Amino acid sequence: MRLIRLLGIFYRNSLAVEMEYRANFVVNIFMTAFWVVFAILGLQVFFFHRDQIGDWDYFQSLLVVGFYTLFNGVIESVLQPNITRIVTQIRQGTFDFVLVKPLNSQFLASLRHLAVWKVIDILVGVGICVYTLGRMHYAPDFMHVLLALVFVANAAVIVYSIWLILVSSAFWFVRVDNITELFNSFFETGRFPVSAYPPWLRGVLTFVVPIAFVTTFPAAALLGRTGIYLFCVSCAMAVVLFMASILVWRFAVRHYSSASS
Repeated sequence: MRLIRLLGIFYRNSLAVEMEYRANFVVNIFMTAFWVVFAILGLQVFFFHRDQIGDWDYFQSLLVVGFYTLFNGVIESVLQPNITRIVTQIRQGTFDFVLVKPLNSQFLASLRHLAVWKVIDILVGVGICVYTLGRMHYAPDFMHVLLALVFVANAAVIVYSIWLILVSSAFWFVRVDNITELFNSFFETGRFPVSAYPPWLRGVLTFVVPIAFVTTFPAAALLGRTGIYLFCVSCAMAVVLFMASILVWRFAVRHYSSASS
């Protein structure tokens, strides 16, 4: 509860700072609309030539786009602002000020800042999902909604853990822009159902860089297309990656040389 209260204080402060630049709200709405339209047009190009991608029809695939937009908002509103600051602090030696705070350094460094206007992407993603379910005339029952929410929670942990593991390499390499861009390239594949890709790439996107657990499987859970196996794998992957991120972070922090030494 103490950490939740601190997050509330941090994010209220972020909102106060962002309110000084209200034009960002309009700019972000424009950029969000542009990328959503781009993603939908890309999907329509595929369905102009065929009726299904893998075993997904148009509206089912549009549901995947909704989850992709939602998690893109999570990345841009929470992860990127903090990850960028971590890299800068390590390079300039000001990460010392994080370590001397009486608070878990991983929590403080990775969750303190919020790009408030980017939260719009999360709301747009939810809106796409609701719109798509309405067009499908499909109302998921309580268990399917609950299962989808668990997949979404696991996906948030998976994305957070991967980003934190990647940024931990900055303690040795300082500039890790190319590494995060590599993840973004993989994340772009999440705009389409994983079954649209060849079997070898499907395996990579499921078990190596688990993008399928971020976009495809939450949508599948909402549609009642997942079983107990994927549910268990999703939970296990979230736990394993989160524990790995903690261990990697602690190991990396011990190698921080600071500004003076």
